[in-house]
Amino acid sequence: MSAALPVDPWSLREPSLDLGRLGQTESLFALSNGHIGLRGNLDEGEPNETPGTYVSGVFERHPLPYPEGGYGYPEAGQTMVNVTNGKLLRLLVDDEPFDVRYGRLLSHERELNLQEGTLHRQVEWVSPSGKPIRIKSTRLVSFVQRAIAAVSYVVEAVEETRVILQSELVANEAPPEVDSRDPRVAAALEDPFIAVGQDLEQSGAVLVHRTRKSGQQLAAGMDHDIECDAQFEIENDARSDWARTTIVTLLRPGEKLKVVKFLGYGWSTTRSAPALRDQVAAALTAARHTGWNLLRLSQREYLDEFWGGADVEVEGDPVIQQAVRYALFQVLQSGARTEGRAIGAKGLTGTGYNGHTFWDIEGFVLPVLTLTAPKAAADALRWRASTLGKARDRAHTLGLEGAAFPWRTVDGEETSAYWPAGTAAFHIGADIARAFEEYRLGTGDEELERDTGLEVLVETARLWHSLGHHDRHGRWHVDGVTGPDEYTALVDDNVFTNLMAANNLRAAADACVRQPLGAENAHVTTEEIAAWRDAAEAVHLPYDVELGVHPQCESFTRFAEWDFEAAADRYPLMLHEPYFQLYRKQVVKQADLVLAMHWFPDAFTDEEKARNFDYYERRTVRDSSLSASSQAVVAADVGQLDLAHEYLHEAALVDLHDLHHNSANGLHIASLAGAWIVIVEGFGGLRRADGVLHLDPVLPDQISRLSFRLRWRGARVQVEITRQEVTCRVLGEQDAAIPLVVYGERVQVTPLQAVVRPLRRREPLLPRPPQPPGRPPRVGPDEERR
Repeated sequence: MSAALPVDPWSLREPSLDLGRLGQTESLFALSNGHIGLRGNLDEGEPNETPGTYVSGVFERHPLPYPEGGYGYPEAGQTMVNVTNGKLLRLLVDDEPFDVRYGRLLSHERELNLQEGTLHRQVEWVSPSGKPIRIKSTRLVSFVQRAIAAVSYVVEAVEETRVILQSELVANEAPPEVDSRDPRVAAALEDPFIAVGQDLEQSGAVLVHRTRKSGQQLAAGMDHDIECDAQFEIENDARSDWARTTIVTLLRPGEKLKVVKFLGYGWSTTRSAPALRDQVAAALTAARHTGWNLLRLSQREYLDEFWGGADVEVEGDPVIQQAVRYALFQVLQSGARTEGRAIGAKGLTGTGYNGHTFWDIEGFVLPVLTLTAPKAAADALRWRASTLGKARDRAHTLGLEGAAFPWRTVDGEETSAYWPAGTAAFHIGADIARAFEEYRLGTGDEELERDTGLEVLVETARLWHSLGHHDRHGRWHVDGVTGPDEYTALVDDNVFTNLMAANNLRAAADACVRQPLGAENAHVTTEEIAAWRDAAEAVHLPYDVELGVHPQCESFTRFAEWDFEAAADRYPLMLHEPYFQLYRKQVVKQADLVLAMHWFPDAFTDEEKARNFDYYERRTVRDSSLSASSQAVVAADVGQLDLAHEYLHEAALVDLHDLHHNSANGLHIASLAGAWIVIVEGFGGLRRADGVLHLDPVLPDQISRLSFRLRWRGARVQVEITRQEVTCRVLGEQDAAIPLVVYGERVQVTPLQAVVRPLRRREPLLPRPPQPPGRPPRVGPDEERR
């Protein structure tokens, strides 16, 4: 870890303020509960790189201009907007504004506590005129009270000082400048809100606004508890785009002013402005009734419960110990209380990718939430199911049956303006179907399948059946699609896509057998189920006999080789090379065939996995943060444990070390989820088959002990791996035994009876493969690269 962010197992600490890294730390110190997101801006609001307050699902529409339009092109884009900012607490010290850029900043420290779910800040500052002051603040976004965030702000006088504290709500903040050349950066929208109403309360205010084009009404409110060692006065004021509560006092040395600011947010497209206003006012009243101390206590209790079934312990690699806990915390924050809204690729930490959700969430984030916070996973799946009507409409527009889920969206409508890397990536439907299946297997809960999952499985299976076809030899093909690798687009028989399609078809057929009434209501016939099974069994997987590898799509191994030496300093390639050249060469943006081996390990022999991994390591440039975790899992599977450990660092440190130089736009939530996946599926060897957990643990030399917890069908399971042995146990008071398969042996685990087996080594079949020039695993700026 860099010196600026010291290594600590349970916190992320910034010992001094670095204005040059402000954008990155705004993302790193972001707080969220999945419904409300607060970027880690300074309390005073300035300086900042990107002011950010977000409410899940609140977005604005904007046109998608095309030089040449085409039938079926999406007509409007969607951008998550910066909503009314309630974080602002502006401090004046004897009429001089507290601003870290002026006067003398004697000390400045921030700490994100992963056990408490709070962001702490301590400051000592001397004003330009020489007046010293001490400030302590603590910020939280409540996991328990979904609509509430809160800040405790304490000012202590060193000398007699007049203190003026202005607590504000501000809408339509000026957006930051963006680099429009980078497709990962959000579109900037100015003044997205129209004022609807303002209400002053005794110690706060509520503002109501409406988005100009999407027609969403948002209410934001603030209320305050004030404690002061001296007399004080309070004033309230409000205008169309701001409200202010001002507290004035004169403090003697050692006296303090403490203000607890409660923030409430709510939005709707159907409820009236008065109803929204009253909803937020009620949430604020409940928060004040709870009080600051109980809010903090409930936050700690919530996280104690989470860590009790999710924690990872790493001995021998303190950098990964911190990074993986930080990663898990941010994954939880992204989805804990979404409840009917999408989880964005950046969570609520920034507006990168316009706040859209992608297949990243179902592919990487939901499998982690399923095994650590299953209710959050269920909520996210219910949101996907709620957009099924729009997906059906999209499929109809494309001339297909079933449902075509969007490549990128906020509310379920397709907003991707680029066909090859968007609509053509039909695997999104199978990714969603897999997430439903992973949830059912991991929780044992079939209610979600009955309520919504079956319909999703059926409609995605119908899409595949209409998209694929049998050739004259009976083999089933899917042509003209894009797999995970966006540098190889519009191809035939992408191995990953074909395996995902077959998996989707089988899952839908099996679900219809489990849920006959639901299948009947969906008008599924026995002939349709038979056709799905037939296609799945006949799916074509290309294989290059001469090279002994699977082409990631038909003819991929025949493509010309990419000149990696010439491009060694031009990454990411998508910003420096024409897509025409990328599409016709053997260069891979992110794990594709390797991802197929990660998600479907039983579809390949050990020798095939080793040869495939060796082949694609030399051609994968990892211009996507999604790649490193899957490459790590497969590296561990083929015995390349050192390489797996290095890729674990890349996945886990993507934001802590800003490896893609864009963390200021928001965190890479799927890569952070991937860090946990590497621990559990890579080194733990965890697989799910026939409703049972299979474990095949290994341990890289750099780690002396590894322990992880997960939730499996209502029980908490812990797996501990040391250099000598593997121990599997059930935590708590689970009555029934949990069946596991450890190194191929079926065992029973109970709280009273752990299972212990000697650790096995896994030797590689081939030497360690090289990566493209300039693309070794990025383990961070302060650690040696291999």
